Order: sequence, then structure tokens, then C-alpha cells
Amino acid sequence: MTNIEPLPTLLIIPTGIGCNVGGYAGDAIPAARLLASASECLITHPNVMNGGSLYWPDNCIQYVEGYSLNLFAAGEVLLKPVRQQKVGLLLDAGLEPDLKKRHLQVADGCVASLGLDIGPVITTERAIQINLKKGLSGSSWGNIEEPDVLLRGADKLKQAGATAIAVITRFPDDSDELETKLYRRGNGVDIIAGVEAVISHFLVKHLLIPCAHAPALIPLPLDYDLDPRTSGEEIGYTFLQSVLVGLSRAPDLICKSAIQSKENAFLQVKTLLSNMDLGAVVVPQGALGGEAVLSCIERFIPLIIVSNQGVLNVTSTKMMLDCLGADKEKNILYAENYLEAAGLITALRHGINIRSLRRPIDCLREYDDE
Repeated sequence: MTNIEPLPTLLIIPTGIGCNVGGYAGDAIPAARLLASASECLITHPNVMNGGSLYWPDNCIQYVEGYSLNLFAAGEVLLKPVRQQKVGLLLDAGLEPDLKKRHLQVADGCVASLGLDIGPVITTERAIQINLKKGLSGSSWGNIEEPDVLLRGADKLKQAGATAIAVITRFPDDSDELETKLYRRGNGVDIIAGVEAVISHFLVKHLLIPCAHAPALIPLPLDYDLDPRTSGEEIGYTFLQSVLVGLSRAPDLICKSAIQSKENAFLQVKTLLSNMDLGAVVVPQGALGGEAVLSCIERFIPLIIVSNQGVLNVTSTKMMLDCLGADKEKNILYAENYLEAAGLITALRHGINIRSLRRPIDCLREYDDE
């Protein structure tokens, strides 16, 4: 049997838009595992892989923060798989002593039980102060009141030898109770997810090393009607575990300009992942306006659009993707769920004409150049 090469695949489920799959506490991990098995090389972001207290390490999955994914899809950075990152901890000075200790104990546990390389640890000079907000679309977002404090702390960690950064910030406990209740019962948007993306984007843009965020919150009261998709956030004191596991094997981010300036560029590129290697991108219908998706569309990378409802409505119809021309059947594909998406990836990877799998099959027509 001929060995089939991996088909590097990009899986995007945007943060804070309430997708049925991927809008909760790591509930897209089973889909990611399936797509990783089909492709043998899945590139995805923390929103997909972070499950609060739950996680699933997989050698076929590359854990890449969202801003980094945008740069990767645009060809500005390449990904260098690594055996291990040295994960620095950046703790918000706004954490109460007991809450801070809980997070340090999680880090100690990940060293002792999982063998992760964690440290150094730095606390910011002042509280970072996070504000939670919600956009007109219904998606969550927010802002940082002390961004310079955040950057100075991150700079110190990088200078001290950290090759990746996990940042833990104190989030307000007085967020909208109704929003939180709806989310916990599977009917709302994660109100803290949007600003988490803001924080990690901000750090990666400044440092260009892997970064991810874990919110620090007082545990909520027990809810007997909890949706299973949120349960990963209910079974521990922190959400840090999954972040540390993801960052521990996150690929290095290599600037394209740095590669071009070196004499052994050709040999180096052979060991790196670039956007030129991508064989497919998988994204929810309604969430097609992101930078990474647009970059892939521009490069005619096969786009697998999955029915996975969220609050956004940037659809293939509104983007007029079905009007791209004769190659639309090859480059724009639709799946009702991630099971179908995995089948499409398998077909692409094995060179099976997807038209041959559907009925009816149209007869071939003689080409007419007039």
C-alpha cells in the first residue's frame, strides 16, 4: 500500500460567537481529533483545544493562537514544530492570594504529573483590569485598561528565557448573570471569550511567540441544569491546565523575512509548515469574514464550509463564493457536520474526485473553446 502524505488542514472556529460546536469549553476537541486523524496534520487555535480542566494532546495537531493563524494563512510566518516549549507564566497583579496560589499549584501539577517545562513566573506590576463587552452582532469582546503593564510583564518573561507565554488575568465576577446562565445551559455566547482573544492577539503581535490566555474567576455555584458542553469549566478551580498543555508543544513562529535572509533558506523551509502546504481550511458557515479564511480564499485553498451555527451571518452567499468560477466545485465544499468534513478531507488527501461520491454524476462534456 502506498504511503499517503499528510494533508495540512486549517480548522477555524472563531472565539466568542457561540457556535454549536466550538462555542463552549473545548467541545470542538472531538471534531479536531477526527479531522487530525483524517488529515494527519491539523492546525488550529486555542478556542478549539482549550477545555478548561480538560484537554487532549495529539502529535498531529498544531496549537496556534488566532493572530498567528492569520499571519500563517497570509504567508507572513511559517510554523516550526517543536518537541517542547518553555512556558512562562504571566500572573495578573489583580489576582487575590488564594486564586493566585491555585494557579501556581496547577502549574506545579503540570510539571510533576505531565512533565511540562514551566517557568519563569512573573506577576505584573499593577492589575491589568479587564472589561467585558458584547457587540451588536451578539459576539463577545472587551478591552484591557492597562495594556502597557501587560506588555512589560510579557517582555520580562521572554527576556528571562520563556519561549511561550500563558497569561492569567483576573476577570470581573460581576458580569451579566443572565448571559452567564444562558451560556452555562448551552443557549448563549461565552461572554469572556472575545476579550481572551484580544489579550492573546495583543501579546503575539508584540512578541511573535506562542501565547494563550486563561481567565481567573471565582468558581460559580453548582448548576443542576448545566449543558455538558460547558462542564470542562466546572470541574476545577482554574482553566489553566488545557492552556499549558497546548502551549507546551505549540510550534515556533518563524518570520518569512527571517527565512529569506539566511543562506540555508531552502533547507530550512523544508522543515517548516507554510501556507503553501495547506490542503484545506475548515470553517463554520456564517463565519467566513476572518483574515485567515480570506487569505485561503485568495490562494484557492479548498474551503470546507460546515453547518455550525453561531451569531455571525457572514455566509458563503453573502460572500458570493459560489460565483468564483469553474473551479468552485473543487475549491468550495459544503458539509453538514464535522463528520462529513472529515470525509471530504480524506477524499482530498487520497486524490478521490469528490464528484464521484455524489449522485447523480453528470456526464463529461466536450470542451468548446468558442
